[in-house]
Amino acid sequence: MKKKDKQYKTIELFAGAGGLALGLEMAGFDALALIEINSDAVKTLKKNRPNWNVICEDIANISSKNLLNYFSLKKGELDLLSGGAPCQAFSYAGKRLGLEDSRGTLFYHYAIFLRKLQPKVFLFENVKGLLSHDKGRTYKTMIKIFEESGYIVKSSNIKVLNAWDFGVPQKRERLITIGIRKDLEDSFNFEFPKPHKYKPVLKDILLDCPSSKGTEYSEYKKKIFELVPPGGYWKDIPEEIAKEYMKSCWYMGGGRTGILRRLSLEEPSLTVLTSPSQKQTDRCHPIEARPFTIRENARCQTFPDSWEFIGGCGSCYKQVGNAVPVNLAYEIGKEIRNGLENMKYV
Repeated sequence: MKKKDKQYKTIELFAGAGGLALGLEMAGFDALALIEINSDAVKTLKKNRPNWNVICEDIANISSKNLLNYFSLKKGELDLLSGGAPCQAFSYAGKRLGLEDSRGTLFYHYAIFLRKLQPKVFLFENVKGLLSHDKGRTYKTMIKIFEESGYIVKSSNIKVLNAWDFGVPQKRERLITIGIRKDLEDSFNFEFPKPHKYKPVLKDILLDCPSSKGTEYSEYKKKIFELVPPGGYWKDIPEEIAKEYMKSCWYMGGGRTGILRRLSLEEPSLTVLTSPSQKQTDRCHPIEARPFTIRENARCQTFPDSWEFIGGCGSCYKQVGNAVPVNLAYEIGKEIRNGLENMKYV
């Protein structure tokens, strides 16, 4: 079988509603399993991909098993481990950084999967803030644990990518870490995808978006947003109205640019969040005085319109907001696949 025709195998942890998994599928990866604890997200995955092996379970209950037997794998056979554990503080066990420092966190279980399965490559995605979390100590500990687990993490394989550069109509920065198993260091080469020339904006995705459920503003808030021009925020409306709406926020320092923020069709979405109408992180629709619907947010995350989200309104907003943009996942996945295809030996 030619490498170009090969189906590369992946296991994904903390799969959520499937943004990362879908992008990797588009790049030619076959998911052996996806692990997710949220029951609505699991229903979403199963609804859209009935053939995927979706495991609704606490990862701590899986990582303690004999993973090679559980997934019917030989050690080192898996091509890719993907996912991103939520950012949590470590409790440092001693002066020497290592796995025990991460015990009690979800990252610990990601590291256990790495140690037990020894995939050729791993993809670890997280928020940009992980780099500065606990003054950089958290991420430094993670890198040390990756290295102890048998992986090389080159500085050139760590990068903050903005999804807007990769066909996503949204400003969303994610920290991407690619690790290579030490025995493959000289044979596997990875390069981050190159930014696209065209960067999509909201007019590319909003004007023909199918209708879907979504939340509404109160009549009071709606009337205020009708005063805000597209691309504007609280400074663009009469001061007395802004002051009355903002209350104590009026006296806070900083630009407070997220308050009463209305997006324009000529700009990308700001980072899609898990809740559509928090006071300090408003993202009002450019044409109508309302938050974005679930489907509009899903388009900002480059989910196909056919991808159905299961659960109540709040749950669906959360699933979309927590996802990795599909197109970003695809671009990264393509480069990992290129690296696997061009390996001198497997």
